[in-house]
Amino acid sequence: MYRTHTCGELRLHHQGQQVTLAGWVQRIRKLGAITFVDVRDRFGITQLAFYEDSDKENFDKANELGREYVIQVTGIVRERDSKNPNLPTGDIEVVPHTLRILNASKTPPFTIEDETDGGDELRMKYRYLDLRRNPLKNNLMLRYRIGMEVRRYLDSLGFIDIETPFLIKSTPEGARDFVVPSRIHPGHFYALPQSPQTFKQLLMVAGFDRYYQIVRCFRDEDLRADRQPEFTQIDCEMAFVEQEDILQTFEGLVRHLLKEIKGIEVGPFPRMSYADAMRLYGCDKPDIRFGMQFVELNDIAKGFGFKVFDEAELVVAINAQGCAHYSRKQIDELMEYVRRPQIGAGGLAWMKRDENGLKSSFDKFYTPSQLEAIAEKAKVTNGDLLLILAGPEAKTRKALHELRMYMGEKLGLRKPDEFAPLWVLDFPLLEWDEETGRWHAMHHPFTSPKPEDIHLLDSDPGSVRANAYDMVLNGNEIGGGSIRIFDRQLQKKMFQLLGFSDEKAQEQFGFLMNAFEYGAPPHGGIAFGFDRLVALLGGHETIREFIAFPKNNAGRDLMIDAPSPIDEEQLQELHISTINPQV
Repeated sequence: MYRTHTCGELRLHHQGQQVTLAGWVQRIRKLGAITFVDVRDRFGITQLAFYEDSDKENFDKANELGREYVIQVTGIVRERDSKNPNLPTGDIEVVPHTLRILNASKTPPFTIEDETDGGDELRMKYRYLDLRRNPLKNNLMLRYRIGMEVRRYLDSLGFIDIETPFLIKSTPEGARDFVVPSRIHPGHFYALPQSPQTFKQLLMVAGFDRYYQIVRCFRDEDLRADRQPEFTQIDCEMAFVEQEDILQTFEGLVRHLLKEIKGIEVGPFPRMSYADAMRLYGCDKPDIRFGMQFVELNDIAKGFGFKVFDEAELVVAINAQGCAHYSRKQIDELMEYVRRPQIGAGGLAWMKRDENGLKSSFDKFYTPSQLEAIAEKAKVTNGDLLLILAGPEAKTRKALHELRMYMGEKLGLRKPDEFAPLWVLDFPLLEWDEETGRWHAMHHPFTSPKPEDIHLLDSDPGSVRANAYDMVLNGNEIGGGSIRIFDRQLQKKMFQLLGFSDEKAQEQFGFLMNAFEYGAPPHGGIAFGFDRLVALLGGHETIREFIAFPKNNAGRDLMIDAPSPIDEEQLQELHISTINPQV
């Protein structure tokens, strides 16, 4: 056999035993008549000791080794003279009597160490080498553990794992589909699924009342640090449930993961309406690990001759507690931050209270008592800095949300080892799109309205709330779902509101509406972003380092050079004209 033990397994109680190890050369230390070689596999590192005076042949072979050579050794375990408390195997070493080079290695383009000298693009090109490093190896092990715990929890509640198709029908709603041409049906295309949404609803109609799948999904959309063109969901659906059943079941899942993976016990998750989230935090996925809730100042800040406030639709502030010591230079840096094009604020006003009293950037427009009223409403105590934005309501809330998150990061309040889950509820069912001049589904077209709001669909569709919910963790949406429409007539009405003709709705979703005529049960579900959940539990907000073979920000796989052109012959077989990428 190639090995009797792994490189992370040997301890003092193995002393005196003959063992065989196999792995990669991590590093070589030549100390005159002794050469130490660290051999590594995914389980750990073991030190090998080669002595010139007792075994010159293997000593000479050891001195010919290079980093990342693949070797096999057989030798005796002994206690180390100089122990390494940082290694689980640090009390022992192996003195080999045979050394076999299984494969030589070129010098790697970057160091295979925890702290590497390789940049992102280089490491992605040689991802198979990057994955040898402990940080990435540990990330993938964490991903595996979380996946196993998800399965264990759902299995304990009677959920069954059912696969759904990857080659499906393209639909116009949502993000862009990746499409796959059919060779045997000229001019026809499959789409890769953005989610298994309609199939899991059909499984409820079929009677599989607790379904789940850890499934790959695909969206042809612009990329960010927390997005990939292909990603993984924990996709779940339940029949004969109401919203509360879903919330309790999947709150339990995240509680289970926090306990088993992080050793953290959390109580019931707080709940917040979409309207309150937007009012208090300027976004629908607030980070509640820290305060700085929005304080609206329209009623006490406007009408005193300060045009910035008087002409604004909204004057709103956050209180950065303990930041009154900020210098003018530091405040100017915050000013520049909010003026960046991606933030879009026109400027920043401020007020602070310190040992010298209350001071602001707009003192000359207000009396001391008027300034004190603003400070009192915002609860500005000694040592605090109030940061104020003013302008159009939606744009100003969004900008202040960005500033709040920026301040939370600067002040060390967004601690990766703290976890603050939250349910956000009562989303609008529909949102109006000025560009297309029609309503769009806030979640997707199969989301049920709140039963008490259904009567408003005809008269005031914009005020209808969805029977939908998002789970937020540390300012990131990790899951979202809804109670579904299961009545054909209500689904038909929803399609009409979204601008579908009866013919178009039948063409795109007739299979689902037809299924509703055969005894569809009440049902609902949720899907978690598995990559994002793993990253957060790993203490990060970017998902790339928790995926074995990710794409870069341009959607390219640098390792295999994809996407790439295909042969003219293949294009002809698929009945596709030649594509010139330069056009």
